[in-house]
Amino acid sequence: MRVRCYLPNVEFPGKGLAKGLAVTLGTMTKRSHTQQYPDVEPDLPPRSRGVIALQEENCTVCMLCARECPDWCIYIDSHKEEVLVPGAARARQRNVLDRFAIDFSLCMYCGICVEVCPFDALHWSPEFEYAEHDIRDLLHEKERLEEWVPTVPAPPAHDPRGEPAKEQTAAAKRAARDSNAS
Repeated sequence: MRVRCYLPNVEFPGKGLAKGLAVTLGTMTKRSHTQQYPDVEPDLPPRSRGVIALQEENCTVCMLCARECPDWCIYIDSHKEEVLVPGAARARQRNVLDRFAIDFSLCMYCGICVEVCPFDALHWSPEFEYAEHDIRDLLHEKERLEEWVPTVPAPPAHDPRGEPAKEQTAAAKRAARDSNAS
């Protein structure tokens, strides 16, 4: 009976070094994709995430963004204000936003706050140049967050071959029902 002994593949010394040099030489022959950033603005994708912008008039202080934030980096303070409605039996109350702040030193840019906001008060802005010399200055209050609202790109156009939005369908049904009733 014969017994075979299997030895690991014996490689010549320096094979890894030769492979590494081959990769380096192959890379050296191609053009680099380096952009001279401070001098030349980068070409960002149209819906890139930079910083979170706040549209204060849309915020109803529902606190969903602060509750859903996994890093707890959103701070909201508010107070209730009575609003007199003509013809109503009693005054109504509404929340008034006093403070809205995001600590970008804690934020992991997951976008959960933007997704859960039911009133479109939070948006992604492509601005990315908001570095600070001190980490404590990365706590941005609502005034600073509102400065980025004009840079928020418009939402993508609706696909004409796609189905219409639920709001459009409901409005069309309501208009048809109102025109049939009169």
